[in-house]
Amino acid sequence: MSMPFFSPGDHPGSSFTELLRRVGLEPFDETRVVSAQSPAFQVPHATTCVALRFADGVVMAGDRRATSGNLISHRSMEKVVPADRFSGVAIAGAAGPAMEMITLFQLQLEHYEKVEGQLLSLEGKANQLSMLVRGNLPAAMQGMVVVPIFAGYDLFRREGRLWDYDPTGGRYEERQYVATGSGSLHASTVVKLGWHSSMSRDEAVALAVKSLWEAADVDSATGGPDALRGIYPVVASITASGWERVADTDIATVVDSLVADHQARNTGGEQP
Repeated sequence: MSMPFFSPGDHPGSSFTELLRRVGLEPFDETRVVSAQSPAFQVPHATTCVALRFADGVVMAGDRRATSGNLISHRSMEKVVPADRFSGVAIAGAAGPAMEMITLFQLQLEHYEKVEGQLLSLEGKANQLSMLVRGNLPAAMQGMVVVPIFAGYDLFRREGRLWDYDPTGGRYEERQYVATGSGSLHASTVVKLGWHSSMSRDEAVALAVKSLWEAADVDSATGGPDALRGIYPVVASITASGWERVADTDIATVVDSLVADHQARNTGGEQP
């Protein structure tokens, strides 16, 4: 390839980017850049999760679908996991970085407990997760955002507490409920309408499942209950007794009730 020659009026000067433009190459052409949002590189994303306080602690729930663009990349992803005995994390965003972040978070909490001989305070755990989210900021700016929910039972205050985060690591404690992911607007609206401070565990579980049900009805990235495959949302409660996952059989019962209620409303009849 021969060196390009320029007339005095067309010389690019000392700018390398201008030189590229003069020879027909656009250095910042978005069509040439492969990002996390481009069709050539679709990152699997986890979607909708919710958490809400009830009388004895908190309930966390998440749908099971992961999507890559307009495709379903996984139907049974676990988005709600225990961080330790008295806290849990729910993830939304880029699945790979989120799973790595949770694994590191669990390891850090276990390491602290072994070194110090006691559990880190619940607020300390929330701060630790905030730093991990902040560390993911460079990836977030390329489209691989991770936005978790953290919740747990505070052994000092003797109550459930929950936090949400922004991609820069900012953490915000919520007093009643929180939702994240693509269907969060619809899920949080359902929880807002049904939440009250004296809810029992069963009422909180039913409300969380209903919120995901309604989110899945309007958001294609949120997966609804799949009775055919036996796939139901992951739901767990955290109380003074610790983390406890709700059995799929119990979730199936809640879903059956939602189906019956939906059918009754559509036919104008009453739920038996």
